[in-house]
Amino acid sequence: MGDPLPVVIKLDIPAAIKELRLEYTDACGHLTRIPLGARLEEALVEAADKTFTSVSYEGRANVTARPEATVRVDLENSSFTLKQSPVRGRIPANLQLNAIARVIDKNGNTLRESAVATVRQDSLSPEPTDPYCHYSVDSLIQNTAVEFATKVSMDARQAFSGATATAQTAAAVIPAHNAQAPAMPAAVSALHFKAMVFDENGNLLLEGGESIRIRVDVANAGLAPIQQARVSLSGSPALTAHFSSASIPLPTLQPGETKSIEFVATLPPSIQPQKAELRVTVEDIAAHTAAPAQALTVMMQATGIRIDDVDQIPVATTEFRQPHTYLLSIGIGSYRDQLLLPRKFASLDAEMVANYFQALGGVPSANVRLLQDWNALRQDIDDALLNWLPPHMNKDAVVIVYFAGQAMTTSTGEILLVPYEGSPTATSRLYPLKDLEAALARLKARQTILLFDGAVSRLHSDPKIKHLPPRWDSAGSSTIHLISSDNLSKGIEDDKHRHGLMTYYLLRALRGEGDVNRDGSVTLAEAAGYVSQKVTWASKSQFNSQQHPLIHPPLKPNDPGFALALSRLAAIRSQQTP
Repeated sequence: MGDPLPVVIKLDIPAAIKELRLEYTDACGHLTRIPLGARLEEALVEAADKTFTSVSYEGRANVTARPEATVRVDLENSSFTLKQSPVRGRIPANLQLNAIARVIDKNGNTLRESAVATVRQDSLSPEPTDPYCHYSVDSLIQNTAVEFATKVSMDARQAFSGATATAQTAAAVIPAHNAQAPAMPAAVSALHFKAMVFDENGNLLLEGGESIRIRVDVANAGLAPIQQARVSLSGSPALTAHFSSASIPLPTLQPGETKSIEFVATLPPSIQPQKAELRVTVEDIAAHTAAPAQALTVMMQATGIRIDDVDQIPVATTEFRQPHTYLLSIGIGSYRDQLLLPRKFASLDAEMVANYFQALGGVPSANVRLLQDWNALRQDIDDALLNWLPPHMNKDAVVIVYFAGQAMTTSTGEILLVPYEGSPTATSRLYPLKDLEAALARLKARQTILLFDGAVSRLHSDPKIKHLPPRWDSAGSSTIHLISSDNLSKGIEDDKHRHGLMTYYLLRALRGEGDVNRDGSVTLAEAAGYVSQKVTWASKSQFNSQQHPLIHPPLKPNDPGFALALSRLAAIRSQQTP
């Protein structure tokens, strides 16, 4: 949104917004109410903080100066509609908010008053719960709240921009001896943006071998669409050289609309410790204008961590192909809810598992769906299970779901996976294991497998409530489970090798160390046995902890999945290490 204006404001959000709920009739004819007001309130406060240097709001004690103006938002009306369909698939949804934004000075005079309208359209997928009543609306709500708050703050900024520009013009003094006429001021760009750096483990240090992201949120504060905007990245070559692209075009930006792009890179294992500079620019090519550039300063450092041989992607086997095997690889290391602790290596683990199954497992790249962090919303998981996989199924299909991240368990032992937007305070944002199992069962594949590596904790820690152990054995499920721990667990992450402990030994198994009978292939039974033995040993001997993997149901020699080949060795076998 540009640099914050040097103005102290009071933010006034009436109860009509804070208590706003979406109401709709679901596919089963039930009236459903979803809180929207809390998201709007959170987004409005965050947007105001980015627009003004100081914001006074309910309960805040950090604002000592008297507000110079009040920004008030009054809701005029709202609507939420679903276009129901007799076919159980994605359905169109429309969410609209109309409000009046006012900027009022300390004397009660209205400096600016304008209408703020936000219309969002999306295609919602049904939640995989029998009988398919509800729809996944979280992404639609979040995008609407951010767009609405951005429009309000951009409009409020306009109330002060004239005075700011006048002050800046008055301060410009042309020396008397300068005979040249003053240059015409450059055209003001309608583009505003914010650039942020995210590193893999969240410690704000860019370390060797780490994946990093530069996210740029761009808003159109003008009255006309911007059709040729471009975001560019430059700076210290030691850092910028690792990004695949230094310039990314933006889709058309409508007035008041905000869109985000990301530059993604993985640093090499060995880097020189240094301070690096990044410069982000956003320009409107057609109008020949640009927003003020933003500079980011970051520290790069070597980790001193030995990169294990598992991080070297094995040589692909050309003679081993499994065209009917499909992999959904999910890795969530950071969460929208800041109360959830990050998983340092989950995102990278999901990517490495995907690479291994393509290189050694004979799985075609088109048969792999990789979901990481902010791209692993519940809606994204549903899309893979309900839309991507079903058309490919046949009697020979094998489906593998790998999930690195977190899970929570209720007092009855029910398992709830945590997608990116998941929160322990909002169970509707969690993903019940039974829903995942039901989606896999409907595929009618020859074999389905769930691999889970991560933390398992209680959803509620009330000591008065009796808690049953986590239940990974869904009734009637034919899915084979390989779970990193058979009980509650922090899910050990191996800092030395930069992997979840179970995933580290799973990768070693796939590259040949799990080949017990030395026939050149690693079967599911061999991999599961190797992982169970190694994780149990390593957790005790190297981490002074207890982590016992769970294999459910126990694999027997006559089970169909017992001899299922997961990988076949390349010509050169990797050297075994302890």
